[in-house]
Amino acid sequence: MITDRLIDKIIEMQNPTCVGLDTLFDYLPDDMKAGAKTFADAAERVLEFNKKIVDSVCDIVPSVKVQIAYYEMYGVAGMQAYEEILKYAAGKGLVVIADAKRNDIGSTASCYAKTFLGETEVNGNAYKPFPSDYVTVNGYLGTDGIAPFVEQCEKNDKGIFVLVKTSNPSSGELQNLVLENGKPIYEYMGGLVEKWGESTVGKYGYSAVGAVVGATHPTEAARLREVLPHTFFLIPGYGAQGGNAEMLKSCFGANGLGGVVNNSRGILCAYKKNGGTYYDAAREACVAMQKDLSSVIGKMGN
Repeated sequence: MITDRLIDKIIEMQNPTCVGLDTLFDYLPDDMKAGAKTFADAAERVLEFNKKIVDSVCDIVPSVKVQIAYYEMYGVAGMQAYEEILKYAAGKGLVVIADAKRNDIGSTASCYAKTFLGETEVNGNAYKPFPSDYVTVNGYLGTDGIAPFVEQCEKNDKGIFVLVKTSNPSSGELQNLVLENGKPIYEYMGGLVEKWGESTVGKYGYSAVGAVVGATHPTEAARLREVLPHTFFLIPGYGAQGGNAEMLKSCFGANGLGGVVNNSRGILCAYKKNGGTYYDAAREACVAMQKDLSSVIGKMGN
């Protein structure tokens, strides 16, 4: 099961880090940006940058998250680069999370699910459009929008991360509103996620239907960890967004398991702060992050 495999890698590496390949063209070193004039040029340079990052960290981190918006902005060329980096990262043994925050209802949700987790047929020939291990999903359309994704998870051994308590400052405008039953919306959504994943629980007790829970909201995260014992967390907000290791400690269980922590700018742009090549600086940032997280989480899988 995909979440078991992700946890296996986390235990093996003693590292719950996910490198976010949310790569703006402006993040690239000046020599890589020089002479670029078209979308194709930009997409090619971003892809080259990302491949070097992947090469530098694939033996010390278990996963990458590739945010699709940073590629869509370069049109068709960007989407070709997106497809290629998904496949390249998978080829290096990384668990690949497509950060696309997709969803709709009925047949449209089915199309989104097949795009990232399944196959599309053309006259009997099946192809994988943007092959990923997980995709992020907006669950606020309810069960009929999630069911097609769960179907693909069960069919193809894939996973999803559903938005529950996001890391952005204004998330509380909606997610913290209290319902008539006394629960805040984020907790009620978490309960749905726990239910949606019941059929996919693996050997570590976590399902393939995970939750996005921001490191920047430790109180809410602690509550969600308490009431969602079978839900694995994707944890954004570490680093540039203000989250730190102590704040996200509550996302993990007593055995040091329960989530994977994303860091994008802090790794991609580490060279601008620390010097050296961008890929060596990225590796050093991952090593530092692993030490920081381990200092508060402890031994993973103990």
